[in-house]
Amino acid sequence: MRKQIPLIRPIIAEQEVKAASRVLRSRMLAQGAIAADFERKFADYIGVNEAITVSSGTAALDVALKSLGIKQGDEVITTAFSFIASANAILYQRAKPIFADILRDTFNVDPQDLQAKITNKTKAVLAVHLFGQPCDVAAIREICADHDLSLIEDCAQAHGAEFEGRKVGSFGIGCFSFYATKNMTTGEGGMVTTSDAAVARDARLLRDHGQAAKYVHNVLGYNYRMTDVEAAVGIVQLEKLDAMNAKRISNAHYLNQHLTLEGATLPRAARGTTHVYHQYVVMLLREATDRNRFAAYLQAHGIGCAIHYTLPIYQQPLYQSLGYSPELAACPVAEEVAQSVLSLPVHPALTHDDLVYIVQTVNDFEGGL
Repeated sequence: MRKQIPLIRPIIAEQEVKAASRVLRSRMLAQGAIAADFERKFADYIGVNEAITVSSGTAALDVALKSLGIKQGDEVITTAFSFIASANAILYQRAKPIFADILRDTFNVDPQDLQAKITNKTKAVLAVHLFGQPCDVAAIREICADHDLSLIEDCAQAHGAEFEGRKVGSFGIGCFSFYATKNMTTGEGGMVTTSDAAVARDARLLRDHGQAAKYVHNVLGYNYRMTDVEAAVGIVQLEKLDAMNAKRISNAHYLNQHLTLEGATLPRAARGTTHVYHQYVVMLLREATDRNRFAAYLQAHGIGCAIHYTLPIYQQPLYQSLGYSPELAACPVAEEVAQSVLSLPVHPALTHDDLVYIVQTVNDFEGGL
């Protein structure tokens, strides 16, 4: 029987099942004491004063932008290369996403191009720690300080990642996703992290219909609450996060040591960072490898793979319809990367035999890479 290795496999064990069952048996299912406990534990883990549970990572981004007062006519600079939610949350404010190009070696936003895109309409930077690799936080914070800009960190793929010994999500307003594929999961769900008391207060209002007290609604809010069932799973997952990340890092190191991909770039942690390898993303030289043929070969041999992501965000049909022409939004490195990347399995459920099989299969690809 052919070996099957999925690209992603959530780690859900009996502890998570029991935690969810206890909440279900309690009949206290909505946001309550368990969600509050999850907030405290997550804030302590990240190293911030406040953490606010929400219903998704996208909701976290929306709440963060709203808590900063981002509005129509404002500009927010973000990366051209990410999942579309990073930019769509800016559109939710009727503000304008401005796309900065990326660095080829980290896939994260290029601070120099970011700085070049600042105008008098720029109010914030929404930086993404893509694939588990922290972006250049020091350079971006300096730019934000120089231009009086707020910093939002999209940490949806970087739970536990560190920049110079400090957890991402603690430098600006952190936004986390707990979707099923993330390094830790609650199924759906998200978290906003901050040490700014005003931002935390506004985030709590916004996620619960603007309620300052029971049935007293101070502002226009939303139903962005997390259930206690999800929070119970999240508490267990948080306890396992460092161990799961350590396994991802170990798996990535093994692949880096044993893959012989001629003409390909393997992912490595930037200096001063802890990369938690949400995805293990290789970049293939198009002159050396037919990416589609290689992906089909992997799938035929039972190895899951995917392209993250096929287009820079501004080339998506939605953004083309909004007038993001190539002349206005060209980010050549992001365009090159989108045509070259492929993700291989790195998740913590991989066994040593799985890793050996992945390496042998990849290295046996006809003609090499």
